[in-house]
Formats: sequence, C-alpha cells, structure tokens
Amino acid sequence: MSQPPRRSRGFRQAASLVAGPVRQAAEGRGFAVARLLTHWAEIVGAETAARARPVKIGHGRGAMGATLTLLTTGAFAPLLTMQLPAIRERVNACYGYNAISRIIITQTAPTGFAEGSARFEPAPARDRDPCDADRAAARAIASDITDPDLQAAVTRLAALKLAREGRKNRKANP
Repeated sequence: MSQPPRRSRGFRQAASLVAGPVRQAAEGRGFAVARLLTHWAEIVGAETAARARPVKIGHGRGAMGATLTLLTTGAFAPLLTMQLPAIRERVNACYGYNAISRIIITQTAPTGFAEGSARFEPAPARDRDPCDADRAAARAIASDITDPDLQAAVTRLAALKLAREGRKNRKANP
C-alpha cells in the first residue's frame, strides 16, 4: 500500500499559518498592508495605540492618497486631532510612500452603544410554561423513545414548542 504524500516538511511558524486569513480580512477593510493592523502599537506608539485603533482605509475615486479612519472615544478625539500629522507620517513610513493623505477620527462611547440601555429579562413564568394539555401532547410525541433521558428532553422540547404555538394562535385569533 502506498502512503499518502506529506503535506509539509516539519513544523511551520504560526505566523505563516494565519497570514492568508489575516491578509484577506485586512484587505476587506482596505488595508493592503496588514502590518498596519498587526503592529499598530509599534507604528504610532503605545500611548496613541491605547487611545485609537485603525478601522478602515478608503480610496476615493480619482483621489490621490487614501483616507485612514481611526476609532477613539470622545474624550481622546481632541488629543488625537493634534497628533494627526505625526500619525500620518508614521503610517506612511510603514507603507514606504505617501499612501495616506487624510485621517478621519470617528468617536464612540467607551463602553459600547447598547450597554446599560436595555434590560433583558425572561418572560413571566405563565407565558413560558406549557399547560397540562401541551404536556400530555408532548408525552404522546415522545412515547416511542426508549432512552429515558432522551425521552425527557424531547418531551420538554415538544411541550415548550406546543406552548409557544398555542400562544401565537391565541394572539392571532383573540
């Protein structure tokens, strides 16, 4: 019997394994050089990297140079605005030419948009629990199952499904 051909020769560096997927994800956001994303702190400095991160690079029609969009919190936006010439110079040094002609700062909340604004609680028990008729119908559905654990799980699932359908029907036909 012949052995299948070997796919590789020994160990490979982890960076070579993820280089393709990282490059595809970066190019989807306009980053032709993924190094800007992976080495952001080294390029702009640790202090600036802690305050902002690159989001995308947009290329305008017929425009010379691209636009880099940075994401930051509202409190740091004025500080970053003062640093824009230095950031642009460092990013262009990463590319090796004047690839970025403009930088836009996008502000966001420090904790996220939806955090704390809505509370999600389970529905009241009377709306979730199946009635006796739903439980009896669910037991009939699962009666052919021989495994007791599986039968109990299918019975619970069927009872909840029947209860949900019953609620929908009651709402549709009051």
